[in-house]
Amino acid sequence: MGIGPSTKETTLHHFRDPLLDVVSSDEELDLLGVLVVGTPDDHADKMLVGTRAAAMAECMRADGVIMTSDGWGNSDVDYANTCEQLGIRGIPVTGLKFSGKNGGFVVENKYLDGIKDICKNAEGIESCIVGENNATELDARTVTALLKLKMRRNSPADK
Repeated sequence: MGIGPSTKETTLHHFRDPLLDVVSSDEELDLLGVLVVGTPDDHADKMLVGTRAAAMAECMRADGVIMTSDGWGNSDVDYANTCEQLGIRGIPVTGLKFSGKNGGFVVENKYLDGIKDICKNAEGIESCIVGENNATELDARTVTALLKLKMRRNSPADK
């Protein structure tokens, strides 16, 4: 992946990832794991990694997924595809992603409604200021709460 917002995240940020801290300490959630998926260049491979990631979540019987991405543009294709593949399988999805002034995705689908932009810069641009281009605890709590709502709406008791 090219240079993106992640290049401004310090090593300490990765060791104290706010999303992992929030989800792992939430009494209502059972953290199954963290899946790291790359961003291939080839379109067919982009579709493959998203489909495989969603199939893996399905095999793990995940009730929901929170996705993150540190890029935009070309990586929107596999991110959006993974969200769609999860949605097709009935797995609620929310996520964190840097969009900034671009304001959205290069590609769209109906499963992107739970994605929160992590850009903190007032101009909506990627800056060289640590903290303006990464997820915070508030971002993590927001998408975690949204995921819980989606999971409740998706539960068999509500149908």
